[in-house]
Amino acid sequence: MIRPEDLLHPTPAGLYCPPGDFYIDPVRPVDRAVVTHGHSDHARAGHGAVLATRQTLAIMAERYGVDFTAREQAVEYGERTSLNGVDLRLAPAGHVLGSAQIEVRWKGLTMVVSGDYKRRRDPTCALFEPIPCHVFISEATFGLPVFNHPPAEEEVARLVRSLGQFPERAHLVGAYALGKAQRVIKLLREAGWDRPIYVHGAMERLNALYEREGVDLGPLRTTRDLPKGSLGGEVAIAPPSAIQDRWARRFADPVTAFASGWMGVRARARQRGVELPLVISDHADWTELTDTFTELKPDEVWITHGREEGLLRWAEINGQKARALRLVGYDDEDDEAVSGPAQGSGEATAAS
Repeated sequence: MIRPEDLLHPTPAGLYCPPGDFYIDPVRPVDRAVVTHGHSDHARAGHGAVLATRQTLAIMAERYGVDFTAREQAVEYGERTSLNGVDLRLAPAGHVLGSAQIEVRWKGLTMVVSGDYKRRRDPTCALFEPIPCHVFISEATFGLPVFNHPPAEEEVARLVRSLGQFPERAHLVGAYALGKAQRVIKLLREAGWDRPIYVHGAMERLNALYEREGVDLGPLRTTRDLPKGSLGGEVAIAPPSAIQDRWARRFADPVTAFASGWMGVRARARQRGVELPLVISDHADWTELTDTFTELKPDEVWITHGREEGLLRWAEINGQKARALRLVGYDDEDDEAVSGPAQGSGEATAAS
């Protein structure tokens, strides 16, 4: 009987599979990488080969250039493939466009690496698919009982109500450029907002990619060259850092909003001077995390990059074998946005 550690274990470069000789979401350049999704803490340039969904590969090419890797291998959801005798299957993670869980099977053992995930409906990406497994490797970004996110549709309804209450003011929404921005736009459309939505220049290319992938975002306009005092009664979406810099000063008495799971923490909203905090997260909250563990009933849960202690205690109380898998080099993109401008990503500093 093989041990899970024989199939996957942490190394300084990331989660490594010795029999398959590949890494999952490596944080350093490696010969062979399997990538769960396109956020920059999981998808990095410089690997010899990258296996991912077609959408994730397209996102990486958009962000890093077409030569981000020497060789690409696109795998569709549900398609089985293998690397050096280790079977792989990618399944939807529900996080952002193209995001995938990685099912790894070898000698009768099945392990699932969730990457980042959420269980709620998102009109811009495929819904999370639960996969029976012996070991489930879960993120824990919001792994404390205090985090129970309201429905995203209700938060967007609050934004629409504010637009009606303050028709003379521009509404500037801070949202991460990959995934969150497109989700907010699409939810606004579903809420009946059919007017043009204005976007910071740093978001235009990723918005165009989502459109090419069949996500209809409706009429979008750039904020470039708008005169001072513009956008009264309109919505503009930008990287979170932009709503506090010179970019925001041109707009009419702006209402500053920020779409993030961290906006459920009032101190964080106050720290950023956010007038309209929108609790919209692309990560599983406490209930989604614990419900997933209960539904899957794996032999073991490995918990990583987040607040492991609360989930470890929950597992102990509920008879679920669990341990912390202390991978380094992963950050929550929303947390990074709250703390300050993203380093090296370009979204926070690109000109509009």
